[in-house]
Amino acid sequence: MSNPVNRRDFLCMMASGAALSILGPAISLARDGQGGRGKMNVLFIAVDDLRPQLGCYGQKQIISPNIDRLAARGLLFERTYCQQAVCAPSRASVLSGVRPDTSKIYDLNTPLRKAMPDVLSLPQHFKNYGYESISIGKIYHHPKDDRQGWTADPYRAGTFPKGAWKGRGYLTKEAFAQMENYNKANPKMQGRGPAFEAADVVDNAYPDGCNTNYAVKELNRLKDKPFFLAMGFYKPHLPFNSPKKYWDIYKPEDIKLADNPFVPKNAPTYATTNWGELRNYYGIPQKGPCSDELARQLIHGYYACVSYIDAQIGRLLDELDRLKLSDKTVIILWGDHGWKLGEHAGWCKHTNFELDTHVPMILSVPGMKTPGRRTRALTEYVDIYPTLCHACGLKIPGHLEGRSMIPLLDDPDRQWKKAAFSQYPRGRVMGYTMRTERFRYTEWRDRKTNGLMARELYDHEKDPQENVNAAAQPEYESDIRRLSGMLKRGWHAALPE
Repeated sequence: MSNPVNRRDFLCMMASGAALSILGPAISLARDGQGGRGKMNVLFIAVDDLRPQLGCYGQKQIISPNIDRLAARGLLFERTYCQQAVCAPSRASVLSGVRPDTSKIYDLNTPLRKAMPDVLSLPQHFKNYGYESISIGKIYHHPKDDRQGWTADPYRAGTFPKGAWKGRGYLTKEAFAQMENYNKANPKMQGRGPAFEAADVVDNAYPDGCNTNYAVKELNRLKDKPFFLAMGFYKPHLPFNSPKKYWDIYKPEDIKLADNPFVPKNAPTYATTNWGELRNYYGIPQKGPCSDELARQLIHGYYACVSYIDAQIGRLLDELDRLKLSDKTVIILWGDHGWKLGEHAGWCKHTNFELDTHVPMILSVPGMKTPGRRTRALTEYVDIYPTLCHACGLKIPGHLEGRSMIPLLDDPDRQWKKAAFSQYPRGRVMGYTMRTERFRYTEWRDRKTNGLMARELYDHEKDPQENVNAAAQPEYESDIRRLSGMLKRGWHAALPE
């Protein structure tokens, strides 16, 4: 590795901001608006429930030309992992730069500012440097979270009072009637309604299209100012509602079902869920699997929603080009966690499997020497905060628990982290999982006593789909000892020497 730095020195530099000068000359950094180039803007694109099943990831089932276009002008990260596979904790880790065990955010009920009232958040840091920091759509899980991080109140189209869908194109008449009937029978779950819909409407009849319209207006307003514009897309989160034209680009007969629709062999009960998130919608069985026909409809809806969001991302990229902002705007695209589409007898997220923790991420930085490359470096969402600071010449705050990924722009194959860390709670038990070059290793521990309750080991050389928990197989005994020690030492120990 060029410019070798040991772990202790690296952490000290991260805290002081000195890492900006030592980590490598990947780009020509803008420094606080001084000297010629001025401040680099940031377009921060978050996509809910987006798994890396995209054209640029070599997966041709989903049509995603605009995300693929972004990958062609940036660096695609093949092995990035979220810190917890559910919305609020994952987003909190990105926006605070710390891991769930530091923030203590493990569920959907805790806003960042309730857990960490004084933390210097990512948008707040840019705001303090003179940026206009704007939140559109879903950035934090809680809409009113981190008001001090934004220069204007967060904007979310599509948050309507009960009954406001009627006559607005968000649901067809039939789907709305289904939702009303569902609400009468399930008064505590009002608003869930059908799990998918294909209304024959324009893009901005749904909230993501409205939010994109607003983002385009904001880009025009901000074109002569330094900005940190966070654009959060709701889809492909449930329900899978998108304009019909995006459903029509897929043929139902071409939709393939998961080829491993079963629980991994020897997996502990902690490892799986009953995918209650999906079961809350109209027409989904309350017990047991979905029928093949229903599964195809759900997968079709997911694909359509991704293509719908891809079109909105294309509008943002086009507007940056039209305003001549592309050469001074850093773009990061990320999905807050993965999603199962019938694999492992499951749907949704909420597990420590590769399908849930493995996430898409693309970084485009003006001045990159060779855009359109890929890296297999193990990276994590806590790395986003220091990376954007590094790219824009801001001091890297000392509380962060990730590292800047900027050196990978010049050398995608350089030595990097030895592991990426995630976790998921199951009541009194916490599952800690670690992805290394070859293995996924998970320990389920009692949260009070730290006693070991179960282990999982998946060998990605032999079992890339994680279909067999090999933790009890004798040939992996030495691997278990090594990985358990590595997991105990934690993320600090995973940094290069």
